[in-house]
Amino acid sequence: MKTLLLICAGLLFIGLLNLPIGYYTLLRIVVTIGSVAVVISEFENGLNFWVITFGLIAILFNPLIPVYLNDKSAWMPIDIIGGIIFIIKSFTLKQNIK
Repeated sequence: MKTLLLICAGLLFIGLLNLPIGYYTLLRIVVTIGSVAVVISEFENGLNFWVITFGLIAILFNPLIPVYLNDKSAWMPIDIIGGIIFIIKSFTLKQNIK
């Protein structure tokens, strides 16, 4: 899970560059998968901050009904904040020591 979260964060930060539209489609898919994975794993603890936050990220980045802001500068702070949230969540995961 931690690897997936860090990949999502990295892709969000790379998304700040000027890249072809295909990259942003891939970004939407991967970020949505990562967000839904967090929602599913955290929902066992009930409705909490992480469920709401990653639920909103999943809605914003979902590739099926995309949200178009039509301006790269509008997406830049969203990508930065999203990347930071993914990094924070990856560091708050508890290690499973066997």
